[in-house]
Amino acid sequence: MPTAYRPAPIRTRGSLLFQVSRSVIALFLAALPLVLSTPAPVAAQSSGEGRLMGQVLSAETGGPLPGAQIQVGDTDRGVMAGVEGRYQIDRIPVGETSLRVSMLGFAPQTVEGVVVQEGGTTRIDIHLTRQALEMEGLVATAQQQQGSRVALRDEQRNSSSLMNAISSEQIARSPDGDAAAAMRRVSGVTVQDSRYVFVRGLGERYTTSSLNGSRIPSPDPERKMVPLDLFPAGLLQSISTKKTFTPDNSGDFSGGSVDIRTPDFPVRQTFTLSVGTGYHPELSGRSVLAAPTEGQEWLALGAESREIPAPARNFSGTVTRGPEVNEVVNSFRNAWSVEEETAALPSSLSASMGGSTSLNGSTIGYLGSATYSRSQDVKLDQRRARTGTGGSEIDRYDGDEGSRAVLLGGLAKVSALVGTHSEIHFTNNFNRSAENQARREVGVDENTQSTVQVDRLSYVERAVRSHQLDGRHQLGPQHLVDWSLSASAVSRSEPDRSEFVTWLDPETPIWFKDFEGAVRTFGLLEEDAMEAGAGYAFVLGGDPAAPNRIRTGVTYREHTRDAWSEAFRLQPFHWSPNDPRWQLPPEQFFDGRHAGEGDDHFILSRELSGGTYGAADRLQAGYLMAEVNVTEGVRLTGGARLESYRLDLEAQNQLGRSFEVRKDYTDLLPSLSARVRMGDGHQLRLSATQTLARPEYREVAPIAYREVLGGEQVIGNADLERTLIQNLDARWEWYPRPGEVISLGVFGKWFDDPIEQRFLARSGTNTRTFVNAESATNHGIELEIDQRLDRVHPALSPFSFFTNVTLMRSRVQTGQEGDEERAMVGQAPFVVNSGLSYVDEAAGLSATLLHNVVGKRIMNARASGSQVNDVVERPRNLIDFSVRFPLMMGAAGKVDVKNLLDAPYEVVQGPITREYHRVGRSVSVGLSWRW
Repeated sequence: MPTAYRPAPIRTRGSLLFQVSRSVIALFLAALPLVLSTPAPVAAQSSGEGRLMGQVLSAETGGPLPGAQIQVGDTDRGVMAGVEGRYQIDRIPVGETSLRVSMLGFAPQTVEGVVVQEGGTTRIDIHLTRQALEMEGLVATAQQQQGSRVALRDEQRNSSSLMNAISSEQIARSPDGDAAAAMRRVSGVTVQDSRYVFVRGLGERYTTSSLNGSRIPSPDPERKMVPLDLFPAGLLQSISTKKTFTPDNSGDFSGGSVDIRTPDFPVRQTFTLSVGTGYHPELSGRSVLAAPTEGQEWLALGAESREIPAPARNFSGTVTRGPEVNEVVNSFRNAWSVEEETAALPSSLSASMGGSTSLNGSTIGYLGSATYSRSQDVKLDQRRARTGTGGSEIDRYDGDEGSRAVLLGGLAKVSALVGTHSEIHFTNNFNRSAENQARREVGVDENTQSTVQVDRLSYVERAVRSHQLDGRHQLGPQHLVDWSLSASAVSRSEPDRSEFVTWLDPETPIWFKDFEGAVRTFGLLEEDAMEAGAGYAFVLGGDPAAPNRIRTGVTYREHTRDAWSEAFRLQPFHWSPNDPRWQLPPEQFFDGRHAGEGDDHFILSRELSGGTYGAADRLQAGYLMAEVNVTEGVRLTGGARLESYRLDLEAQNQLGRSFEVRKDYTDLLPSLSARVRMGDGHQLRLSATQTLARPEYREVAPIAYREVLGGEQVIGNADLERTLIQNLDARWEWYPRPGEVISLGVFGKWFDDPIEQRFLARSGTNTRTFVNAESATNHGIELEIDQRLDRVHPALSPFSFFTNVTLMRSRVQTGQEGDEERAMVGQAPFVVNSGLSYVDEAAGLSATLLHNVVGKRIMNARASGSQVNDVVERPRNLIDFSVRFPLMMGAAGKVDVKNLLDAPYEVVQGPITREYHRVGRSVSVGLSWRW
């Protein structure tokens, strides 16, 4: 397979860094037992003994309290809370005891009813209340760890930046099967193509994604954002979205920074197993379109058997007919036609196991999880068209699409709490998906005015893997050090996409004699990433729950990508409308009978779109910031981040022309924010920052990619420059009770050189590219409410209601004469998420009704100076319903109903429908067990 052209220095530098990072991570597991075998003052548990562990937190802020003293009952056994307020006490006699906790500035607290289990671990999180003068100690009863939803609200309340999050608890009560679906519930978030996240209506270029805080590359050749449908819901602990920048985060976002978090280890050993299936009224048991299978598709391993054959890979391109052409034709996989099959029921399976153990006074936690799902989906009543001269409809095609999808994922995590002052985490994550699509459509080709049928077969395989090693160390009460090292890789393979066109106008349909009558396309993208970072915090004193501190740190990140795409066009040389040879199914006349020795029946040429590119970028960053309590209720966070970025890219198109792109930027990104506590759970946030958005590899690579007959062409622009954004935010928040919030915020953003996707003024095939507009503005209002309904009436205590509404208005000044002011590409004027939940904790029963709608937004802007309309996606209302209920013998059941309204997906350009389809309603059921 051709390798993307890239200069040797880039590859050499990247290879060394990746080898070093991977070697360090690979050696960690081997070194861990040696590290932990250092003699410790505390021995392992003996018979009749157990362990206590947990965190000491502030009841007001939820922040950790390192330095708190914990003592067991009336004994002299005790420890000091360390990193993140964590503590552990070993060798405690089995039975019931109590804990006494004290810290300067907080009321001493006694926790009674603490049960120690033989050989086991009991977790008790302790929340201390600020001490008033002459305040006596408090007495509390041991309780289970707070629910993740409450914990996330505490994190949101105390975060230095504006943030919103969704917890595993909320995900479990929804029908969401992956991270992308779950993100639709987050305030101000929209999801495009069921994969890509937009925050505050801004395109995915203004959103970054990370896994446990480390950036992961995207397997999509045209997207910066990682497609979140790659992450199964069963592997998620939470998803958080930061909407304002602080210097300790990367500065290349303006909409939001999305962090996917995997679960921490459980205190007690647990094992869970879940199975599921479903029913689709317009699919299950019916005949649907399908593509031929190849290889081990059920494991998302079908790409290798579809790889470009050697004769095609080595095709000289200097001849159009003859022996070399016949060899290439015979080497292609003989699959061209869409098939039909009876749809199968979906299926899913997931399992996880986790727990913790003691080793020389340290706690070792472990967690392993795996998930697998198969499904069959349809796009019904599909339509696509283009807008012609005078706003007329041209290239109208109608049809349907069927697809089989596989999603599998695995997570392995080991955590070590060494004493109470160091914690280390080693996380491995792997996700893989495959989608085999078959599409058949009928329409009129505008160029020839012929009625044709297009059969398109496409198989796409994607994979993401990530290895992360990170640690935090409390070096005395004033010093905290954290560090991280990660290596990740993604791939996207679209091997052997076939498109075959049949001319339907003759009495007997025949192969369409056109340069796009039969096309085979092969594509591959591979990207590696390495990131290393370290930070240091110096505590200056003040409030122990929110101390004054200075923080500094450095980050180094490097990505390398190889991308390749090549297409071949086949035509019949000897052809007439009544030629019986080409009236047969294509699998017959491509089976070798017409491509033998001496035959010259086929014309072969390379498609002009496609090509190769290799890219490498590196980011070096450092930051300095301070968090200071100006008064008792006012906390300022300010500082700056310096980022040095370089991109080296080399590309080659199908004609052999080479291009070089070099981008080099150094930016200073300041940030200043304030949090003002006003009592009774009220607080005000203010923020002023500068961020940026850099062009993606594909956007600056000047090579083209397109589909046949009316398909749009996309081409990069090597002259793109990065965007600078100034951001202002203000938000009032009220946290009346744990897990509840009411907030109202406003924001404003000012863009210099925003990057937009728009059409070029060309005749024939629609061509999209990427350009810098002159400037843009974006302003909005956000409202969020999450409340239990017992405030309305005590009988409604099991019910809770949430809604988040974002209203936005953006305007772009293109700088081109004759262009009118318009909204930014991808910017929706409003986003609404709502939900009503019923939870009976005692009975283990819950039900949730969810609603989501996004306002119309521009998908592609019209060519500069043209009078046609922009291409716009219309709003659609999505309603889902979920029920969770207990069963016998520790089992639990679930029923999910998705897309109750069956709202269609529709993209229009003025009165012309550019794209339209429905996916139908679906019902899924599942069973789970937990031991």
